[in-house]
Amino acid sequence: MIYDEADQQAIVKQAMRRMGLDTKQLTPRTVLSRISWAKNHMLDPQEIYLQSTDPVAERIAHIYEIYRKELRKANALDFDDLLLEAVRLLRSSSEVRETLQPPLRYVLIDEYQDTNRPQYELMKLLAGTEHNVCVVGDEDQSIYSWRGADIRNILEFEKDFPEAKTIPPEQNIAPRR
Repeated sequence: MIYDEADQQAIVKQAMRRMGLDTKQLTPRTVLSRISWAKNHMLDPQEIYLQSTDPVAERIAHIYEIYRKELRKANALDFDDLLLEAVRLLRSSSEVRETLQPPLRYVLIDEYQDTNRPQYELMKLLAGTEHNVCVVGDEDQSIYSWRGADIRNILEFEKDFPEAKTIPPEQNIAPRR
């Protein structure tokens, strides 16, 4: 089951009530935003807790752990989990990777500058050993860092794919007539 925003907020509100937290001081929407940020950076609740520098961040890490357990108990995922579970499955199952890679001989990603870490990991897993990947992006147009977009994905692309050919956007590659 895929939980929508209302389902997600219900879990967070319930967790906050159990912890005796005021949902007006720390809103469920804020908590869900921080959980989504953590998932987009592939951080689990323990990592968030260890990185916390204030009591609010510690509480959010605790709520995140409860949230994750409640999703598991309900056999549910949220939108961010769809990417994380796809990455987990491809990492853990060579059989699934081998089934997907032959039909996916080429991977094309547009707006690459706005990909997050799970999307990047998924792309690497789908690209397999062939590395038949074409990405289109402009580091100067990255606008989704608030949603987890990681500019390092585009800046480090050539390091992870050293055989890649880079064509700068200002270079016209259309044939001349």
